[in-house]
Amino acid sequence: MSMDAMVLDHMMNPKNYGTLPLANAEGMGKNPQNGEKVVIYIHVKEDEIKPYIDQIAFQAIGCTTTIVAGSMLTEEAKGLTLDGAKNLVEATMQLLEKLPPEDAACSEMVALAIKAAVDTYEARKEDPDYPSITYQVTNDCTPKEEANNENTAY
Repeated sequence: MSMDAMVLDHMMNPKNYGTLPLANAEGMGKNPQNGEKVVIYIHVKEDEIKPYIDQIAFQAIGCTTTIVAGSMLTEEAKGLTLDGAKNLVEATMQLLEKLPPEDAACSEMVALAIKAAVDTYEARKEDPDYPSITYQVTNDCTPKEEANNENTAY
């Protein structure tokens, strides 16, 4: 499957979209500039040598790019150990540094939501009532030209 076909498939049939009733942690990625949000739900299975993400789901209030990123990254994260999931987030963030900030913001939001879910899971081992963690994106999803036009509009 070509890259375009794969992206189209994730766009038309997002994988892992929805809630996860048996989730034992969730986390949110948020873009304060436009109100977009992604929630990642994970079910971590403990009965292994290392706990791993047995099931994962996401919901998004966001653009198509956010949905595609959510679908692709949750597919990647499924079956990973918690360390594996952290490595996935780190690798994603490094890839995003090479992109223009407006292209990186959506994927960053999904990666941060995965990180938030894993961090929430780990915090709940100490304190079962620990609230869900939310991380905010650092990339600006407004293309530079648009941002400049807004400033000179009045």
